[in-house]
Amino acid sequence: MPKSKRNRIIHTSVVQKKPAKERSEALFSAVQAAADEYAHIFVFGVENMRNTYLKDVRQHFSDSHIFYGKTKVMAKALGSSVEDEHAPGLSKLSKYLAGNVGLLCTNRAPEEVLEFFEGFIEVDFARAGVTATRTFTIPAGIVHSRGGEVAVEDDVPLPHSLEVMVRKWGMPTRLEKGKVMLDQDFKVCQEGKELNSHQTALLKLFGVALSEFKVDVHAYWSAATQDVKEVESKDSDAMEA
Repeated sequence: MPKSKRNRIIHTSVVQKKPAKERSEALFSAVQAAADEYAHIFVFGVENMRNTYLKDVRQHFSDSHIFYGKTKVMAKALGSSVEDEHAPGLSKLSKYLAGNVGLLCTNRAPEEVLEFFEGFIEVDFARAGVTATRTFTIPAGIVHSRGGEVAVEDDVPLPHSLEVMVRKWGMPTRLEKGKVMLDQDFKVCQEGKELNSHQTALLKLFGVALSEFKVDVHAYWSAATQDVKEVESKDSDAMEA
């Protein structure tokens, strides 16, 4: 029987992705091409990764090229030793390509890039598995929508319809005359301890954002000097101070 030539719908869920080897080869070639095109290459690390905020960084550096892929492939493209480095001095960047890092290839001045990242911090709600950066406790009595984060006169009581939900998430609440009540203070999270899904849900409900999306530049290479300059992190500077 002849094969039908009619148009068929192919769902995106069954579309074959490019093989891993092909993707790695494309990343390898793209990194080397960018190294030839741009004057500076920065290695940056991301804390509390959010695609939305990384997209904002890409838009700000629309005249540049950002790579966020396999670090081993990017390191190989730059060169892991003097003998195989793509350009003089690039192999010195390879030791920084480990962990949650990416590459920014740009013609902008290093001072401009460093100044931008130093001031780029976005606060967001924490996800499960993240370590709490502070302790959050909801005081006893009527539970308010901000959980004691603002003055009672500036807040409103938590809707009684949410009582079952917060109790499911671990809060020992009860209803009294339509008000959500706590008989004693309830510690939602403790600084330095890992958060679970119930804790992050409560934090989001009460509007407590504990995560900071920020970018730390580890080092950068300049074509003019053919050398790599290490950048001290803001956290280490604060600890020394």
